Amino acid sequence: MKFEHPAGPNPIDQMKVVGRPHDRIDGPLKTTGRALYAYEHTQGVETAAYGYVVGSAIAMGRIRAIDDAAVLASPGVLGVVTARNAGELGKGERNTAALLAGPEVQHYHQAIAVVVAETFEQARAAASRLKVSYGRSQGRFSLEDQRGAAKEPEGENADKTSGDFDAAFAAAPVTLDEEYHTPDQSHGMMEPHASVARWNGDELFVWTSNQMIDWGRGDLAATLKIPEEKVRISSPYVGGGFGGKLFLRADVLLAALAAREVRRPVKVALPRPFISNNTTHRPATLQRVRIGAERDGRIKAISHESWSGDLPGGGPETATSQTQLLYGSPTIATRLRLAELDLPEGNAMRAPGEAPGMMVLEIAMDEMAEKLGMDPVAFRVMNDTKVDPMNPERPFSQRQLVRCLQEGAERFGWSRRAAPGVTQDGRWLVGMGVAAAFRNNMNMTSAARVRLSADGRVTVETDMTDIGTGSYTIIAQTAAEMLGVDLDRVSVVLGDSSFPASAGSGGQWGANSATSGVYAACVKLRRLAAERLQLNPDDADFSGGRVRSGRRSAPLGRAARDGDLVAEDAMEWGDLSERYQQSTFGAHFVEAAVDRFTGQTQIRRMLAVCAAGRILNPKTARSQVIGAMTMGVGGALMEELAVDKRIGFFVNHDLASYEVPVHADIPHQEVVFLDEADDKVSPMKAKGVGELGLCGVGAAVANALYNATGVRIREYPITLDKYLDRLPEVA
Repeated sequence: MKFEHPAGPNPIDQMKVVGRPHDRIDGPLKTTGRALYAYEHTQGVETAAYGYVVGSAIAMGRIRAIDDAAVLASPGVLGVVTARNAGELGKGERNTAALLAGPEVQHYHQAIAVVVAETFEQARAAASRLKVSYGRSQGRFSLEDQRGAAKEPEGENADKTSGDFDAAFAAAPVTLDEEYHTPDQSHGMMEPHASVARWNGDELFVWTSNQMIDWGRGDLAATLKIPEEKVRISSPYVGGGFGGKLFLRADVLLAALAAREVRRPVKVALPRPFISNNTTHRPATLQRVRIGAERDGRIKAISHESWSGDLPGGGPETATSQTQLLYGSPTIATRLRLAELDLPEGNAMRAPGEAPGMMVLEIAMDEMAEKLGMDPVAFRVMNDTKVDPMNPERPFSQRQLVRCLQEGAERFGWSRRAAPGVTQDGRWLVGMGVAAAFRNNMNMTSAARVRLSADGRVTVETDMTDIGTGSYTIIAQTAAEMLGVDLDRVSVVLGDSSFPASAGSGGQWGANSATSGVYAACVKLRRLAAERLQLNPDDADFSGGRVRSGRRSAPLGRAARDGDLVAEDAMEWGDLSERYQQSTFGAHFVEAAVDRFTGQTQIRRMLAVCAAGRILNPKTARSQVIGAMTMGVGGALMEELAVDKRIGFFVNHDLASYEVPVHADIPHQEVVFLDEADDKVSPMKAKGVGELGLCGVGAAVANALYNATGVRIREYPITLDKYLDRLPEVA
């Protein structure tokens, strides 16, 4: 099925099941421990050995020699795999650095070996005896130092301009020109990257923790140089990913190589430090924002520039993308610059681009509002636009940013906000902050198979993943709505590459795309069922477990009395996303307090108002948003990978020293979804909220702290050492 025209009325609009706050159907499995994650699989791998990964002790250079004699003589050791005996390896499409180094080393903790033994403890102990001789080279580890050597990326990340920015900015009576710095950040998912690999002749089966099954299968086959049909990946449950599991990582490849070497199934889990230094992370940025406006507050010029770094062959953090679309201005200029750094790979982390970009843009908007003497909400509302500012002929499919801001302000009590440093509560300085939320809607081709049995039960099969986001539930809701059965009559099986390829989980595209694929398969099954029941498929009504047409009706299951009825289809996309700008919008409000004596920060209230198309399940969607809001607090106040710029690695590479928010840091969070159904995006009329919930949160926190203290910080995270000596004096 191809979505080429705005969606008309369809069975999803009944919203008997879709749009309702159902509990997650996988919840009981997870809370009772019956949901098996990758490393826990035992069936079919009862003889599994254990692999322990050895990472490079240098960030840049060459391996001169590896002596594994002591390792091979250690108790329980079955083998060692290095580049010497791994065979010729290819390179996956989505990996910047080689997943197994040798002899060249590209970054610290790049995998150089995996030691395999009967037990995990034996493998770990033996790995410590591996002797490696290195030739260290001088690396590039500082974005600030490499800023001057950064280059303009090619293709879609090249410079973009509309109008003459320099002239408009020079002519503007009120201007802002500031620089900001966001740090490197790490995914802090609970489940590490982990895999179990088993060979059956020349066929490979891998249980792994991965967000994008089809991508992983293709890249693993390409790396091993075997046909894709010889690889099967299973990932039914993923314990968090945040983008860090979008791509093939070293655990998958090394488990496969080790299993081939020792001729047994092998389990490999990356130790926690490898999550930061061996996998991907959110790269640091240096950003400059310039805004020029008339004295009445109307923006006439916006420029947003961002510098970031990555390994040679990598890409930039696209921190300027939202600035091309969020506010109306006759002149806009955005510029990305990419420096080559010899740090671990920078890549997607929840809301890549917009998360650090909105952090900066929305703080700059507050600074500009102050220069103009305007209320920050009113300033944003004044500069709203209903069309793509850089392509005015292209309207937004839907845009309710103003309503998000205004309803949020009323609900939050924004009118009580005072001047910076004025509001006090005993020893606490109290302030309010706001930021717009923005994230583009993206659709991905997604397929599913739907099976009807004679007892009227429905089974959905797709390689879609559930990374804690509720995929099982919204897919079941979609099938139940389309086929007119109760939710408990639907079974959903996910995360297996033998199933039709789905959108996967990432980029906020998963919910809308995957359910649209299920919708397409259900449309086909509805027609097959009606025809099998000798009913008119064009006017057939599916409800209450029956199919009705005119005065005739029959139980749905009767259509499968001669055997299961199976339909498979994919949702593909036409050009509506080119004709209409498809985006999600929101507004974040935060109340924060700062202890005037110690500088301790305290988040007191948080509110998110979101306009993101039809909300398929308000309960799971709210969970996505409050999780993202929590992540935003971490990004503003705590999270930072500290770079050792002498030898090139992230020092605080564990959960003890990489700080993230805990329950005590987070107050009650309120989430409001506007009633919205966007007929330009899909037959589901839905978009996504998982990343929208993060975009802008950090800026709202920073703006609230400024309103509380009168101290503006432009280097993040906002730790007390950056403002303690600047707090208002105690009377």
